[in-house]
Amino acid sequence: MSHSPSRGARRTITGLATALLALAGPLAVPAAPAAAAAGTGQVSKVAYTTAEQTAALSYWTPARMQRVGRSVDLGATGPLSKAWTGKAIPSIGRLFFVNSKGQDTWCTASAVTSANRSVIMTAAHCARLGSSPVNTYSDLVFVPGYAKGKAPYGRYVVKATMTPRSWAEDTVNDVAAMVVATPAKGKRLTDAVGAQNIAFGRAVGERVAVFGYPGTTPQRGEQLLYCAGTNQRAPQSEQRVPCDLGGGASGGPWLAGFNSTTGKGTVVSVNSHGEGKGGSPMYGPTFDKTAKALYDAAQRG
Repeated sequence: MSHSPSRGARRTITGLATALLALAGPLAVPAAPAAAAAGTGQVSKVAYTTAEQTAALSYWTPARMQRVGRSVDLGATGPLSKAWTGKAIPSIGRLFFVNSKGQDTWCTASAVTSANRSVIMTAAHCARLGSSPVNTYSDLVFVPGYAKGKAPYGRYVVKATMTPRSWAEDTVNDVAAMVVATPAKGKRLTDAVGAQNIAFGRAVGERVAVFGYPGTTPQRGEQLLYCAGTNQRAPQSEQRVPCDLGGGASGGPWLAGFNSTTGKGTVVSVNSHGEGKGGSPMYGPTFDKTAKALYDAAQRG
């Protein structure tokens, strides 16, 4: 059984604390039990009930989504981070949730090609606290194409998360795959917003575009930003790229072969953590067999 905060424990954040760009911090105190957890092999799965999904959609009103960004100030947006002003990319969006401390917060996620047309990729620390198997997050809602308070493609509630067991137990492999539910009167996610391609075991040394919704000023999560550079191998099964996107960009895609005309590329990693407070480079996990196992489990969900 996993744990997530009770509604009475929730409060608007005053800092992005455990669930933004930096890796998860000290263990949080477990709260009331909610979604069911299970797992086999490399994958740890948390499934949310229909009632929990309905509650999440009710919780994340447009006003609350805007308020969470106004509640924080992570300093000025860095010089490498630029506002995306090209063709809209509806497959990238903000992922809102309540963390294990009962705090409203957000990450970034992207819709990818999948058999069920309902998979998003993000960082593991956007789904649960590392090295703490009971501390999973609640009320996860993905808003594709989010822009300045608007949800032009609707809201998609997360019905299951897949994270590496190594993350839950040892804070290793900061990547997650999630399955979103199809709205009652809507389309499956990638039928509605399109999808990015995804690749595993891809060599580094190629140019990537890195996207996210950081909580830095002046955007404070309301606008999609990006960096661009060549990815390089880094220690501990990670890769890095010159980028200073701040907290809130966690989970945002690294798109290889990005075409600015179509807004499409291939996801080869996701934002995990920066060098210090909003510093460059940005680090992301290598998409190895563990990431592939998460993705495969999600597209069967």
